Amino acid sequence: MGILSFLLGLIIVLNIALGISIVFLERKDPTSSWAWLMVLLFIPIAGFILYLIFGKPISNRRIFTWDKKSRLGVKTTVQSQLRSLEDEDLHFNDEAMQEYSDLVYLLLRNDDAIFSQDNAVEIYTDGEEKFEALIQDLQKANDHIHMQYYIMRSDELGQRLAEVLIKKANEGVDVRVLYDDMGSRSLKRSYVKRLKNAGVMVEAFFPSKLIINFKINYRNHRKLTIIDGKIGYIGGFNVGDEYLGKSRKFGYWRDTHLRVMGEAVQSLQTRFILDWNQASKNDILYDDRYYNTSTSGDVGVQIVSSGPDTEWEQIKNGYIKMIMAAKEYIYIQTPYFIPDESVKDALRIAALSGVDVKIMIPNKPDHPFVYWATLSSSGELLTAGAEVFIYQNGFLHAKTIVVDGKIASVGTANIDVRSFRLNFEVNAFLYDTEIADRLVQKFNNDIKLSTQMTKKLYDQRTIGIRFKESISRLISPVL
Repeated sequence: MGILSFLLGLIIVLNIALGISIVFLERKDPTSSWAWLMVLLFIPIAGFILYLIFGKPISNRRIFTWDKKSRLGVKTTVQSQLRSLEDEDLHFNDEAMQEYSDLVYLLLRNDDAIFSQDNAVEIYTDGEEKFEALIQDLQKANDHIHMQYYIMRSDELGQRLAEVLIKKANEGVDVRVLYDDMGSRSLKRSYVKRLKNAGVMVEAFFPSKLIINFKINYRNHRKLTIIDGKIGYIGGFNVGDEYLGKSRKFGYWRDTHLRVMGEAVQSLQTRFILDWNQASKNDILYDDRYYNTSTSGDVGVQIVSSGPDTEWEQIKNGYIKMIMAAKEYIYIQTPYFIPDESVKDALRIAALSGVDVKIMIPNKPDHPFVYWATLSSSGELLTAGAEVFIYQNGFLHAKTIVVDGKIASVGTANIDVRSFRLNFEVNAFLYDTEIADRLVQKFNNDIKLSTQMTKKLYDQRTIGIRFKESISRLISPVL
């Protein structure tokens, strides 16, 4: 009896101490704090363990460092562009972008996101087309290939990519592959070993070193490929057969990915190098060959990163700024729509102000709780006048926002708390009416393959669905 009383008292003390830490020391978002306090209250022992794994914040020190970054002149360029914006003498190739100079300023100041205007951008929404283009570019590489994905599988697509990477490594091309340990947990060790034996350098981000990985909740969700410092890929597609539409569960996979040429590739390269140097003991040192870009077009681009290691939620702040700048319409596509109150309020205000807010989400879950929370969050905006569309032609995984046919964002960040605060993400913010128009056209084509969720239909949902939504909404801050 004495031992049981001691253990019970210890659990109570630990719970109180952890609760105090959550409220007073870690300064979490109030909704997240309440969610974790409820977990500790109702499941004290398991809740304590769950918090250590999923709730413990990452170290406040910056985990991405590169001593040679200063040689790129990043800070100098950022300060120069900030001064040009303050003096209103920054020239925009597309004059319509002048009204978004404050968005450019925000992302420059918030994330050192250099603004470049010499880029050519291609859009891919089909997995077969995206990977066919990628493989063709990989086959032409003659200096280096830097590839990073959240999910890599050793299936048919994975093997096809491996063949190309091994061939290029045998030709003397420096090939580096970085994957997220949690996202790629099903990746076979034999696959990684085969790549390494062929001379491909492979690293995992936040790999498990103990039985319990205390960083498992912080995932590198970025998807990047840089080839010879000249061509860059960024977007939502991972490496797996399901992304080619070969999954019976998901069917056709609708995503958005970009192929970029121009100065913006330098920012993609720096992002990869920072991530690689965090994960690997074999750091990439500065070399001009990694930044061998050339003028390729006239599209304005800022590459913006965010993650739990930084003070500001850079991509989310960019989203909010875009939403508040809208005068005509906002088109959003996302598989997970669980915005925090700041984003939800911005969308609600826009809709109430007469802005045409259209949100498109998938018709099936790949994560049940996330899906029901998405449905609940979407339904809440119907009363403000937003329109919600359910994509029916397979699975929608695109992460895109288009505003007024002028500016857009495409990348890896979903409209959810996980992407804003827990994942390491990267997005391309695009300043070009032609690119925005192409994304609008794709959105309108997707509407033809969707059904609209009206307020009347939403109010008719069953008690079972309402219950699932309620539970999912309560735990959404920690999903």
